[in-house]
This record gives sequence, C-alpha cells and structure tokens, in this order.
Amino acid sequence: MKTKCYLTMIAIIMSMGLSMAQAQNPECMTNLSIYAEHAKVRNYDAAYEPWKMVYESCPDINKANFSYGEKILSHKIKNSSGADKDGYIQDLMSLFDNSLKYFPAKFSMAGVAIDKALLLYDNKMASDEELYGMLDAAFKGDKKNFKNPKALYLYFSALVDLHGAGKKELQEVFDVYDDVTEKIEDENKKLTAIITKLLPKEEAGTLTSKEKKQLSAATTNSKSYGKVATSVDAKLGALAECDNLIPLYEKSYESKKGDVNWVKRAVGRMFSKECTDDPMFRKLFEAQLALDPSADAYLYGGTLKQKSGDSKGAIADFNKAVELETDNFRKSNILYKIATTVRRSSKSQARSYALKAIDANSANGKAYLLIANLYASSANACGSTAFEKRAIYWKAADMARKAGRVDPSLSGRANKSAASYAAKAPTKEMIFSAAMAGKTVTFSCWVGGSVKVPNL
Repeated sequence: MKTKCYLTMIAIIMSMGLSMAQAQNPECMTNLSIYAEHAKVRNYDAAYEPWKMVYESCPDINKANFSYGEKILSHKIKNSSGADKDGYIQDLMSLFDNSLKYFPAKFSMAGVAIDKALLLYDNKMASDEELYGMLDAAFKGDKKNFKNPKALYLYFSALVDLHGAGKKELQEVFDVYDDVTEKIEDENKKLTAIITKLLPKEEAGTLTSKEKKQLSAATTNSKSYGKVATSVDAKLGALAECDNLIPLYEKSYESKKGDVNWVKRAVGRMFSKECTDDPMFRKLFEAQLALDPSADAYLYGGTLKQKSGDSKGAIADFNKAVELETDNFRKSNILYKIATTVRRSSKSQARSYALKAIDANSANGKAYLLIANLYASSANACGSTAFEKRAIYWKAADMARKAGRVDPSLSGRANKSAASYAAKAPTKEMIFSAAMAGKTVTFSCWVGGSVKVPNL
C-alpha cells in the first residue's frame, strides 16, 4: 500500500513538473501572447506560426490552443485549396481529438464528434454511412451534449438517405426521428423556460443588460430549434403517412407488442398522423392500455369514443388523461391534443382546453396558434356587418403573435399566420369609411370579448 501511494505521488509530481515546465517555457509563453493578440483581431494568418509552435510544443498550456486554434485552421481551410486545404482539414480533425485529450473538462465527446462530422460534411469528405455512424455513436454515447441543431438534422437526414438507398430499415428511421424530435423538444423546453421568466420583465422594462443577453440568446436558439424541427419533419415526409405506418406496425406487432416504448411511439405516431380509423390504431391503443394505462392512453381512448359518437365517454377519458398526468409540460401537451381533437365538434370547447394547456405551460405556443385559428375560422359567425366579421382577424392575429413570443421556435409559423390574419382585417379605408378608428368591436358569438380598432 505504501509503495502504491509512493508511486502515485511520483506520478503527480512528474505531471505537475511537466505542466510547470511548459508554463515556464519562455518561448511558449511569448508565442501564446503573440498569437492570442493576432487572433483577437482576426488576423489569423499572422497568428498561425506562433500558434503552431505553442500547440505542438505545449498543447496543454492553455485552452486557447484549441479555441483559437479552431478559428485559425478554419481560416486556413477557407483560404486554401488542393493538398494544402486537405492538410489543414486533417490538422483540424486532429485538433478536435486533442481538445478532448488535453482539456476533457472543457470539451465533450459529442461536441468533438459533431465538430468532426460537420467539418467532413461541409468539405464533402465523408459518405452518409460515415456521417451517420459518427453522429449515431455521439448521440447514443453523449446525448446530453448533443445539442447542435445542424448536427441533429444531419444525423436524421443521413439516415433517411441511407433508407432511400435500401441500407437502413424504416423502423430505424422512426426510432431516430423520435429520439431527435424529443431532444429538440427538451432543449427548446429549457429555452422557453428562460423566455417565460424574462418576458414579463422585458414588457415592464426592468431587464438588466445580462438578462437582455440571456433573452436574446434563448430566443435565437429557440428559433434555430424550430427551423431544424421543421426540416426534420420535411425530411421524414411521406415516410410517416398512414400507408407506410400501418403495414409496418402490422408486420412488427406480434414481436413488439410487449415493448411498451415501441407501442407508445407507434400509437402516438398513428394518432398524430390521424390514422385513427384503421383497426391497427385500436389494437395498438389496447396494447398500450394493458402495458401502461397512462394519460396518453386515455387521450387515445377518448378519441376513439368521440369518433364512435360517444361524446360523454370521450370527455370522461380526456379528463382522466389530464388527471393522471402530473408533469405540467406533458399535461399541457395532452390538453393541446384534446383541444385539436374536439375542435371539429366544438370550437368553444377546443378553446377551453387550449387555455388550460396555456395555464399548465405558458410557453405552449401551439395552443395560442390553435386559438388564433379558431377565431379566424369563425369570422362569418361573429358579426352582423362585414366590418364586424373582419374585425375578428385582429384578435386572431394577436393570438398568433403571442405564440411566437412565448415560443420562438414557432416564430416562423406564428409570424406567417399573424400576417395572414392581419391582411384579412379591415383596411385603413374601411376603418375610415365606417368611422370606427379607436372604437371597440364587441363579439356576441362564442368568441366573446372585444377588440379595439386601430387609430388611423
């Protein structure tokens, strides 16, 4: 035991001595200072040689070797060609690996794998198999740090292309789709929590400079996740239509019916794609009910009862789903799904569930968008004059804008919807002709409430 402790102490002292020797290396310290000053002003050509000397001689002297090193080599790659460019790319690939070796607390396995995969992808130096292999290993091995929106899309996109080439099964496409969309949702959930906390302070004008930066960053990143979510859905495309889902689940049902995760994902996908009229949906729903009589199961049961004309039973199941769910975020999603399900039979009931969804999670932008659509689709029933009927679009536009504010990942859809509704509202000429500027229009239909007409 004493010998072991003695050897350990020697190793620690030798390690410390090496680091101290490097830190005291006057040439390394001098060149570190030189290249850092050049890099700060983006003079990467001047920074290259002193950086290279420090990186090769004293790699662990400072994290700047890797943070600035990436920028320096990226500049070289961008401004070179042929063998020189290939050489810089290989240098950068090596730098990514060494960043994890020398500063494991500052870099992550997923981050390094993503950097390498994107570098190869951007320079067309890897096949779909290679890219998917790298990103799949990173996602499964370090999911916590797999956050890059572009990498999330590339991970899924490469798999879909491999499926199109007959190299991957459709079930794997669905599995990765679920994993990627859940990851996007989880990351956006964190961002909207920040936004929800800071929006009231922004409206009150009490944000600190630090909070302004936090809100701006959260908003920007949420928008990025929204764009990649849209791209992932577009890439999946027709693969998730009922014509593909039903035969796949029929084929796999017997071998998978005891796998609760597979069953829940299958029935959830059929529900979202409105494949609920097919007998396979009921079969999957009953399997989930037996395996895990959770909130979602009652949501699906209520949907089936509603389709069969049992409105009372459907509402009972919907309320049971809400009652069973204890997580407010998931409860909000369930309430939103209920709202979308009942909208055809009762717009007021759909709004009621959508508002409950917002109460459970104030960042549920989809619920705001649904309410906006409910208002817009009621224009002809909410007024006795053309002006009054078109005034409802102001109310719809306002709801759509709220969706984008509380959840920037939906800002693309929200802004487009708001603009569309606003274009259908009374024009300035109509406001002038009706002498309604600054006045209030009250709605006597199910929408209720009122809206103030803009001043000219």
